Amino acid sequence: MHWPGCRVPNAERGAPGARNGMVLLEVIVALTILAMSATTMAALAAASVTAVGRAEAADHAAAQADGLLEAVALWPRADLDRHLGDRAEGPWDMRIDRPSRALYTVTLCDSAGRAVLHTSLFRPEDRGHAAH
Repeated sequence: MHWPGCRVPNAERGAPGARNGMVLLEVIVALTILAMSATTMAALAAASVTAVGRAEAADHAAAQADGLLEAVALWPRADLDRHLGDRAEGPWDMRIDRPSRALYTVTLCDSAGRAVLHTSLFRPEDRGHAAH
C-alpha cells in the first residue's frame, strides 16, 4: 500500500545493485561465449588454409605426373621395351609392363607406393617383326 509522500524501502523495490550485478554477469557470460566462438572460428580457418595448401600441392604433383605420362605415351615401342620394369622417374616410381605383344601398361606411383596415374598404350608390332 502506498501513501502519498511515503517511500518504499529498497528491499521491496529490488536493490539497484543486485540488478547491476546480474547485468554484469550476463555480459561476462556473453563475452565468454563470443570469445570461444571466435577461437573456434580461427581454428577452423587455420585448418581450412592447411587443407587448401595440401590440396594445391597434390594437384600440382598430379599435373607433373600427368606431364610425364603424356611424354611416355609418345614413346615408340622400342623405348617402351627398353624401359620395361620399375624405375625411378623424379618423385615417382614408374612401372611399364607388356601384358600382351602390342599392349603396354604404364603406372606412376608416389613414394608410398600408391598409384597416382595408370594408362594402357597400344603399340602394334612392326610388320617386319611380326613374321618372326
